[in-house]
Amino acid sequence: MRKITMLGSGFIAGFYTMSIHGLRSRDRIISVYARSQEKGEKFAREWGIPKVYTDMAAAINDPETDTIVVGLPNHLHKEAILLAAKAGKAVLCTKPLGMNAKDAKEILEAVEKAGVFHGYMEDLVYTPKTQKALQYIRAGALGTPMWARSRETHPGPHSDWFWDSSLSGGGAIIDLACHCIEITRNYIGKDIRPVEVVCWADTLMKPIEAEDNAVGMIRYENGAMAQFEVSWTFRGGLDLRDEVSGTEGSMRLDNFLRTGFEIFSATGSEGYVSEKAESDKGWLFPVGDEVHELGYNNMFTDMFNAIENGTPCQETFYDGYIVNAIMDACYKSVQTKRWEPVELEIWRGRTNVPKMSTLKDYDEYHWFVKEEVMPDGFIKIILKEKATGKIVQRLKS
Repeated sequence: MRKITMLGSGFIAGFYTMSIHGLRSRDRIISVYARSQEKGEKFAREWGIPKVYTDMAAAINDPETDTIVVGLPNHLHKEAILLAAKAGKAVLCTKPLGMNAKDAKEILEAVEKAGVFHGYMEDLVYTPKTQKALQYIRAGALGTPMWARSRETHPGPHSDWFWDSSLSGGGAIIDLACHCIEITRNYIGKDIRPVEVVCWADTLMKPIEAEDNAVGMIRYENGAMAQFEVSWTFRGGLDLRDEVSGTEGSMRLDNFLRTGFEIFSATGSEGYVSEKAESDKGWLFPVGDEVHELGYNNMFTDMFNAIENGTPCQETFYDGYIVNAIMDACYKSVQTKRWEPVELEIWRGRTNVPKMSTLKDYDEYHWFVKEEVMPDGFIKIILKEKATGKIVQRLKS
């Protein structure tokens, strides 16, 4: 049984609590920290939590709790985690781990020095569809992943601090691309080093200092590429989509917005539909079990089981550090408008990984390029001569 202190009483803390209290039964949040006494008491009443704190250190040092869940604004992550490490308690932190790679590295080193369990709560890696997709990839169904794309777009975040870059560390990149980067790292292989990035970002609509739209590309040491698309100005709800292309196959995932559950209502539902839904009238796309579909149940199961088994979980603070380093390079690329290296002071994956080769022999003299059945029934085969490099074709009936 985990006895938990929840740091935060906002939107994400509600999702976390809903998942924890409904999942393994034996895990309970017994204290909550909120920056407002009123909000803390309301949250505690709603979820049956006996203790409310407005002092973060006191909440973390509650003698009855053994696990800290950080569901706070980005600028408070480091303070909370360092206190948890000092208290010797297991600590789970929402994304992103830090405001930048420097902070994330300090956080990682602190928890490892203290010897405490740490889990990076990248919930979108834990969605049922993503977990199933990773099973296929690891079984070789796609061959070697060469390219991955992840998209997260919606009309913008739900709290004021997100929109203030001094509190959040940035805009749509640090809020949304952190998800996309870690999703595509899992698809390509987390042991493959990210080498460099190129990124465009701009403020297209919102009256803020940070970016509200961005597109980025990440090149990996083995030649694989990852792409992310993020937006705070997309109208119509929360759009989560992934694609992966490998040497032997491809896959596409639609995690949200098109859920397989569709309603048309002229009168409206008069309430919450799903995260980031803009309307309760017209065509609606509810989610049957939102905490499960967004990965929270799988995430907490993995992390709590890992604590009890003394093993690492799928996503640790090391992963959060890598993501922060990639985002730092993205922000630099936005300014320089060129490819920028990903600077990693800590790397624990493979080194000197050769660029993947996808050459296939057709026969002794040719490389295979493509085979296709044409409308007239002939099979067209495209080949490359090994000796000359010339592209040729053959027809088979």
